Amino acid sequence: MPSSFYITTAIDYANGSPHLGHAYEKVLADVIARHARMSGRKTHFLTGLDEHGQKVQQAAQKRAIEPQVLVDEIAAVFQAMLGDLNISNDDYIRTTESRHKVVVQDFLQRLFDQGLIYKGQKTDWYSTRQEQFLTDKDRDPDGSWPEIYGEVTQTTEENYYFKLSQFQSWLVEYIKSHPDFITPRFRQNQVLEFLKEPMNDLCISRPKARLTWGIELPFDTSYVTYVWFDALTNYYSAVVDKGLWPADVHVIGKDILSPPHAVYWPCMLKALGIEPPRQLLVHGWWTVNNQKASKSSGNATDSLSVVKTYGADAFRFYLCREMVVGEDADFVVSDEKNPGRITFSSRYRQDLGNNLGNLVNRLLNMVGRNYGGSIPAAAADEDLEKNLRQLWCDSIKKYDESFAEYQVSHALEALWVFISAMNAYIEARAPWKLAKSADAADRARLDACLAHVAEGLRLVGTILTPVMPATCDKLLVNIGRPVATHFEGQLTWSAACTGSKVAEKCILFPPIEAPLETPSA
Repeated sequence: MPSSFYITTAIDYANGSPHLGHAYEKVLADVIARHARMSGRKTHFLTGLDEHGQKVQQAAQKRAIEPQVLVDEIAAVFQAMLGDLNISNDDYIRTTESRHKVVVQDFLQRLFDQGLIYKGQKTDWYSTRQEQFLTDKDRDPDGSWPEIYGEVTQTTEENYYFKLSQFQSWLVEYIKSHPDFITPRFRQNQVLEFLKEPMNDLCISRPKARLTWGIELPFDTSYVTYVWFDALTNYYSAVVDKGLWPADVHVIGKDILSPPHAVYWPCMLKALGIEPPRQLLVHGWWTVNNQKASKSSGNATDSLSVVKTYGADAFRFYLCREMVVGEDADFVVSDEKNPGRITFSSRYRQDLGNNLGNLVNRLLNMVGRNYGGSIPAAAADEDLEKNLRQLWCDSIKKYDESFAEYQVSHALEALWVFISAMNAYIEARAPWKLAKSADAADRARLDACLAHVAEGLRLVGTILTPVMPATCDKLLVNIGRPVATHFEGQLTWSAACTGSKVAEKCILFPPIEAPLETPSA
């Protein structure tokens, strides 16, 4: 395994407030980054803000302020979200920064000098919402434009073009020969399907006559560069002096896979003689209560309110547990009419409160009552104990296999099999009954029971730290163990907890007093 690890998210566009989709992408990348750090890899985690383009310019004009003032405000809001979610990014890139602009202009000049950028006049369909030119192949089967493009108008304009089509055959072969480049695999097939049609060259400029808020072309200052050419470069510009390229993982949403990340970006890099990123990890979309999540309806933004009320860790857990990477998922806070439905409330109460939180309190209570607060040594080793230890081995194996594919939901599912088994184990052992017995064998079973539950919780608190860092720190401290900073030597069954002093009580997940309401669409 390489010693370094460089992971990025897509940089958010500065035209609105953070919403559920932004939050999930940052949490997913953060969990992966924290896991890499604890695995001993020197990790660099980048996120940031895409600040140029026509929509930003228009929004600033409506408020009669400079675009820079607007993006400064929005950057502060997005960075506050990162703090609320306990995101451990190492850098935050903004495309208005000089360190970014100089790299963008260097890229442009190098491509121009190679003859890969030319000037031409074309009549094209243009989407203001997406700030991109379209072709007829972008239409729906009935000839209409997909809603994502908003109003589409026909425009004749002189611009600069990158010879994207020159790299189509190379890109197809690259994707086929690098099966892990686009993950999950079915997303790769979608890109290859897109590439069956001949590609057009990419318009990489906008005339200042209609857009001034952008990075000037170094070879023609009457133009600024296209926002996607600008934005994609952030992954490289942020680490150009750090020796971290290529990125190990770009975490992105399915809506910006093709063509931006799977076509434009690798072709740009190929033209510049720079290695492509190693992997595009593509996640799906969130709906809210089976309704499309959108900023206009407010449901995608309102979903973040549970963070303020119930804490970042419960929110992080729910997002990671509920979405299988690559597929779509539905965010439901509660559904009292359908008690069997999986919701945020049910995950909070059952998975977190009942399964994990109550197990911790049972341990603290029994150790406090019967051992003066110090965890005993395991004095017996019967079938129940052997089975629990074996189940940990099985669960951590499945956890690691799932995490290797960044399927955090499946990893957590495997871990909760073990947590549920610990609850079943403590019910079977019934330590509250053993504590009343005067029999030496029963006392030995009590020792073993509490020692095994403590050790199981230590292991859970360690492996779960990337997902719920604050909660796991609290869990470990309350069972008398140091917070987890690494995995090496910490994930095998041991007697590490013997003699550890536990707290009197610990409420990891306070009960929800009233049902939460799911934001309506």
